[in-house]
Amino acid sequence: MEDHKSIETEVKLKVPTLDGLQARLEGLGFILKVSAQPECSVLWDRGCELLDQGCALRVRRYAGLAWLTWKGPKIADAMLKVRPEEETEIADPASLERILEALGFAPVMRMEKTRALLERADLVACLDETPFGCFMELEGDAVVIYEAMAALGFGPEAAEPRSYPSLFREHGLA
Repeated sequence: MEDHKSIETEVKLKVPTLDGLQARLEGLGFILKVSAQPECSVLWDRGCELLDQGCALRVRRYAGLAWLTWKGPKIADAMLKVRPEEETEIADPASLERILEALGFAPVMRMEKTRALLERADLVACLDETPFGCFMELEGDAVVIYEAMAALGFGPEAAEPRSYPSLFREHGLA
């Protein structure tokens, strides 16, 4: 994961299982960067201030590190999730959370899943196991995402348009 990215472009694909998917990605030149391990993301808001704007503020803990991420409103796209994003690694998540609380923010949703992270020069792949199924996210340039999807045998019908927060809510986990 990079420290800074202006626009995030990704697709989330619903997959029946993660079995064999890592090997298939490695066959396309991906390298395992982080083996499957727990990830905890907490969304913060002041009332519904950010949600009403289509934005999100997240503190993510994963692989022994933590990040603060702001996601802006989504840009219309039929299949991809495209939106402004700013992200930075944080050294002391507990201190950051106290700062957020002092600014009037409160945790509004906690999401836990297991994630493996693979990368190649032009694309990032995340293999996620959630309480409601398995997913693969591909993040990078739109053309490269479509090429990787085709090479892995996934068509547009595999795309999951809902965000993880929406899915957690729909499954009564938020």
